[in-house]
Amino acid sequence: METVLSGIRPTGNLHLGNYYGAVRSFVKMQYEYNCFFFIADWHSLTTHPTPENIQNSARTILAEYLACGLDPEKATIYIQSDVPETIELYLYLNMNTYLGELGRVTTFKEKARQQPDNVNAGLFTYPTLMAADILQHRATKVPVGKDQEQNMEMARKCARRFNNIYKTEFFPEPQNFYFAQEAVKVPGLDGTGKMGKSDGNCIYLCDEPKVIRKKVMKAVTDNGPQTPNSQKPEVIQNLFNFMKIVSSEETFNYFDEKWNDCTLRYGDMKKQIAEDVVAVIQPIQERIKEFASNQQLLDQIARRGAEKARESAAATVKEVRKIIGFRVY
Repeated sequence: METVLSGIRPTGNLHLGNYYGAVRSFVKMQYEYNCFFFIADWHSLTTHPTPENIQNSARTILAEYLACGLDPEKATIYIQSDVPETIELYLYLNMNTYLGELGRVTTFKEKARQQPDNVNAGLFTYPTLMAADILQHRATKVPVGKDQEQNMEMARKCARRFNNIYKTEFFPEPQNFYFAQEAVKVPGLDGTGKMGKSDGNCIYLCDEPKVIRKKVMKAVTDNGPQTPNSQKPEVIQNLFNFMKIVSSEETFNYFDEKWNDCTLRYGDMKKQIAEDVVAVIQPIQERIKEFASNQQLLDQIARRGAEKARESAAATVKEVRKIIGFRVY
């Protein structure tokens, strides 16, 4: 069975875009692959060097992913900092990675512009830490977005270079794993693009019903249909796309007909979307609260995940030490 690895940033809560995008795909993948999902708390230090409570943040993210369907009996779910073997492999990979190629990584340049007073070495070597995350489990597939493609190429370069230097075929070259067919793009409430934290157009899984209703009622619209069966402007098409995701087909068709005969009232449509979002989120919220209220269970799941991840990573590091020529403990 192929091994898949994906990292989860412990910053902020999950929103509908995350749920319909990556998370539901992760849930499906755990039944088809040998999956490792980790909460990337070390990675978060590159941009948030003084987190307020990193352990609680990790537990919150863990509770949300478990509530969405990740199963610790099917996949290995762990917190990055619970696996110290990652750092040893990170060291070895850094020794064979060059300043010039790290400096050309687009995400480093972007982050350096965004935080000019905190251009740290961890940010610079982010790609090799990501490579260590992947290669320690000898993962063959990694779910990525466009912004991570260059980092994935660096991970493949790290694997190739190690194999070439030490004349071995130990590390497989991990491939980008796209699940566009399963993932759904959720439009933002501002009428453009997709739902995302940085754009402030999200509905979070932890939002209370009154907050959800307020957010949906503020969704961008126009003056309404003026001509029967006319083409919908982008902002309105986005609203219908949103409805197609959270509402029933019957409900969608009802409001689509209202558009076509020019009797659509956006207020009614938004109220319907809000109630349908509440209905989608409510059972997830109940499971989030259930997991979040049981800190002992979360710690137990994280500990068990760390044990499985460390077993995998330790076996890799043991072989790497042997290949390089260091003493094996």
